[in-house]
Amino acid sequence: MLASARRRVILDRLIADGYVEAKDLARVLGVDASTVRRDLDALARDGQIQRTHGGARPMPGVTTDLPYEVKRMSHAAEKTAVARAVAARVRDGDSVVLDSGSTTYQVAVALRNHTGLTVITNDLRIAEYVAGLNRFRLLVTGGELLGSVYTLAGDRTVDFLRGYAATWAVLGADAVDATAGITNTNTLEVPVKQAMIAAAATTFVVADSSKFGHRALAKVADIDEIDTLVTDAGLGAEHAEPFGARLLRVGD
Repeated sequence: MLASARRRVILDRLIADGYVEAKDLARVLGVDASTVRRDLDALARDGQIQRTHGGARPMPGVTTDLPYEVKRMSHAAEKTAVARAVAARVRDGDSVVLDSGSTTYQVAVALRNHTGLTVITNDLRIAEYVAGLNRFRLLVTGGELLGSVYTLAGDRTVDFLRGYAATWAVLGADAVDATAGITNTNTLEVPVKQAMIAAAATTFVVADSSKFGHRALAKVADIDEIDTLVTDAGLGAEHAEPFGARLLRVGD
């Protein structure tokens, strides 16, 4: 079993039981205790769990951050449609900051036929994809790796972004609410997202309709700090109305 799959099992057990012991996890997963300890340490570094003597408990008030592969498979068609709508706004020669995430990855894919772009990202999956295109200027932030989501975060990431002025920033979101604004599960990513907003002339937030009407632990921005929210037509008109002209529903 891959590390990402093991960690999803661990997070699922935490949601169900509220506490896990390393020895029980080793038995369930069929691995040795040292492997489980490494998984728990990685999840703790990512801010998703609290380590205890012999086990772990959930972070207070945190909805667990899904591993990348789980996110990638969820609402795939909607994410592709949203990404294409954003890519249609970008002009050749623009500079684009791409936040980490499965929807922003699809934005990178949708931009593949543009020319002369500069792409700035803290997502290693996006960086690998863009590098493989061999047609764009690519800038990858520094920072510490949040392993389960292939994301770079921390003070060095924020400092890096402060040195640039981009045309666009494209941010993902764990939750979007008309009152609470844009919120995120992992608090370590919040200063990075805020630095991306500050670095760009125009900011998109891309989120499939399942993200709306929910709140995650940490606030990223108010709705009026974002230029355009892009989602799919699965968001009903009554739920879209509070966002006004800032909201673009793809497929309407």
